[in-house]
Amino acid sequence: MSNYSARQQPVHRGAAAWNAILGSLPPAQELDTHITADFAVVGGGFAGLTAARRLLQLQPGARVVVLEAGRVAEGAAGRNSGFMIDLPHDLSSSDYSGSGDDKAMIALNRQAIAFARGAVEEYQIDPNYFDPVGKVNGAASAAGQTHNESYAKHLTELRETSEMLDAQQMYELTGSRHYVSGLYTPGTVMLQPAGYVRGLSAGLSGDGVKVCENSAVIGFEKQGDAWLVKTHRGSVSAGAVLLTVNGHLESFGIERGRLMQLFLYAVMTPELDEGDLSRLGGQSRWGVTPSDPMGTTMRRIDTGQGGNRIITRTCATLRPNMKVSKTDLARATKVMQRKFDKRFPQLAGIQMEYKWAGHLCLSLNGVSVAREIEEGVFSGCVQNGLGTARGTLTGIAAAEMACGHSSDITRFFAGADKPRRLPPQPFREIGANMVLRWKEWRAGDE
Repeated sequence: MSNYSARQQPVHRGAAAWNAILGSLPPAQELDTHITADFAVVGGGFAGLTAARRLLQLQPGARVVVLEAGRVAEGAAGRNSGFMIDLPHDLSSSDYSGSGDDKAMIALNRQAIAFARGAVEEYQIDPNYFDPVGKVNGAASAAGQTHNESYAKHLTELRETSEMLDAQQMYELTGSRHYVSGLYTPGTVMLQPAGYVRGLSAGLSGDGVKVCENSAVIGFEKQGDAWLVKTHRGSVSAGAVLLTVNGHLESFGIERGRLMQLFLYAVMTPELDEGDLSRLGGQSRWGVTPSDPMGTTMRRIDTGQGGNRIITRTCATLRPNMKVSKTDLARATKVMQRKFDKRFPQLAGIQMEYKWAGHLCLSLNGVSVAREIEEGVFSGCVQNGLGTARGTLTGIAAAEMACGHSSDITRFFAGADKPRRLPPQPFREIGANMVLRWKEWRAGDE
C-alpha cells in the first residue's frame, strides 16, 4: 500500500478520571519540526509505551519516537478499570473460560505482568500503581454462583489456584451485602492505570525515547528506504513504523469491516470522607469483576492511588464510527448510579464526580492484529477488551517483529487467524447493540 492516511482521530467522552485524580501533568512536548528516528511508534498507551521499552531492550541506543494524539493517560490507557489479569478472561463466554489453549495464554499474560513489573522496578514507578493483590469474581445470584463454580472447575483442570468466598467474606472485603459469594484468584495485578502509564512514559523519556504528545499522526508514506510519518506540525523519517492504536488501526484503512469498536462506561465517586468510610466498612483496596462478563465491575482505591474512591463500570455500546454521544454516556451513568446504590445503600445518592467512556476493540474470533502489515510497518493492535495485559503483549510483539526477534509472544500472534469479517451496516450496529442490551438485562444483579 505504501501510503496510509488517518480517516479520523480519537474522540473521548468524559474525563479520564484515573489521570485527573493524580493532578496535572508537566507541559506536553509536541512534535513541531522534522526529525529522524529508527522507529516511530504511533500511539502512547500500554501497547505503544511497551513497544518503545522493548525496542530499547533489543536495540540499545536506538532512536525511538512515540507519537501520542493527546496527552499520555488521557486516552484508553487512562479509562480502563486497571485489572491486569493473568487467567483466561474471555468476555464472549458465560464464565470467562477461554476457547483456545488457555495454558499458553496464561503463560503469555504472566510474561506481560512480568514485563510491567520490570518497568515499575526499573523506572521507580510508585508501587501503589502496581498492586499484585489478585481479584474477585463477585456473584450476586444463584446464576452468578453457578458461573463462578464453572470457572473454578475450569481453573482446577488447569491446575490454577482459586478460593471461594462466602457472603460474609465478601461483605468483610467490600462492605456490601449485595454479593452472595465470590471467587478469588491471586494472580491479577490491580493497576492505577494512569499512574503506571505516566511513570512508564517518564522512564522512557529518561532513557532517551522522545515521547511527543498532542501529536496526532495524520498519515505516513514510503519515501525511499524510510517511512515519512506526518503530524499536523511536524514529521518523522523512520526506518520502521509501529502502529499501536488498537481500534484506530481501522482509521488507517487496515482491517476495515473486521473490527468491533466497542465502548464501556464508568463512573467514580468524589473522595469519600471519614463519615462515608465509616458507613462503608470493608477493606480499603479491592477489585470485583462480575461473574457474568456483562455484569458490573467495581473497584475501591485509597489515598495511595488517588484518594478513597469507588469506581463502577458497566454498559456497552458498539459504535463503528468510534464516537459515543452525550446520550450514550447519560444513559450509562443512570444505570451505574443505580448499580452503585444497590450495592452500597449506606452511600446511596452520592453523586459521581467523574463519568466517562472508554474505547475497546474486539474481533469476532477473539484474535489480535500483531503482525507485519507490509515491509517496515508493524501492528500491535486489537486487544479484545484486555488492554492492560493484551496491550502489553501486542506492544512487545510489534517491537520484536520490527527487530527481527522471535519469541513465544511473536510466534503466538504470527500463528493467529485474521479477524473475521463483520456483518454489513446497518445490521452490524443495530444487531450488536440489541444483543448487548439483552445480555445486560440477562446479567441482572450481577
